[in-house]
Parts: sequence; C-alpha cells; structure tokens
Amino acid sequence: MKTFKSISIVAMMILVFTSCKNDKQPEVKTVDVEIANNDVSKTLDPNANYAKVEFGIDGMTCAMGCAKTIEKKMAKMDGVKSAKVDFDKRLAMVEFDEAKVTPKSLEETVTSVAEIYKVKDIKLVDDFSESKKTCKADCKMACCTGDAKKDKEACMKDCKKECCSGEKKAE
Repeated sequence: MKTFKSISIVAMMILVFTSCKNDKQPEVKTVDVEIANNDVSKTLDPNANYAKVEFGIDGMTCAMGCAKTIEKKMAKMDGVKSAKVDFDKRLAMVEFDEAKVTPKSLEETVTSVAEIYKVKDIKLVDDFSESKKTCKADCKMACCTGDAKKDKEACMKDCKKECCSGEKKAE
C-alpha cells in the first residue's frame, strides 16, 4: 500500500511539472475568410442607362423586418444600383440598369419575399421623392405644399427654405 502511495505521488508530481508551463505559446491557427464586396460601383456598368422608379408596398408591418428585408433583396439583384424602402411612407425607391432589370422584375422580387407584400403605383421618376423639398427642423411643417402664402405662415421666421421665404409665387 505504501508503494502505491509513493507511485501516485510521483505520478502527480510529474503531471504537475509537465502540464504547468508558464511559457507555453498559444496555438495560432489561420483561417481563410472571404470578404464580401460591398462596393457596388465596381460591379456596375458605367455606360448603362439607369432609371429610377418609385412604388408603394402594402403589407409591411415593421421597419427592421419587412422594409429592410425587401430593401436587401432588391439591392442584391444584378443591375440594381441602389434600393431604399421607407417604411413610414410605405415607399420603395430603386435605381437600376434598364438592360438588366425591369419594373416587373422588381415587383416579382418584392412579392417573392412574402405573399403579403403587394406592389402598387410603379412610376418612373427623375428624382426620388425624399430628395424633393423638405423643410429643416426649424420649420413647423414637414414639407412645402406649393402654396407660398400658406407655407410662409406655417414656417418659423428663421426658416431658410424657398417655400418659407416667400420667393415662390402661389399659382
């Protein structure tokens, strides 16, 4: 029994001395990672004819789930330069290569995300509606209505927008 204890103690000592090295170097592993190319400008044809469309989307229930999913799906399409879905306005704005994408294919992409999404009022535009006249935070109204007198009354005195300065004539 005494020899068993001695052998056990010697084995424990060997184990402690061999396994507890302070200068042990960590194992370094290299892993190949494929980096996604998010620079769309490198994949787009500079000679292509790009068009802009706006259309409404019915059936969205949330900004992060519905709107972002639709936006990402359209942005991944070959020939789409940019895609933005505004959940609050229920509006999609897409710029695309007319040779590769059609408004019909955009509609099919939206409805393929989920059957509840319905596309309405697809129209070609020169500029997206969000880039049109909107007053700054120092203005009481969200955007200019086109009626100069009404706009001037609704805006604050320090608003610098054309609609608030009275430069725009009422028709």
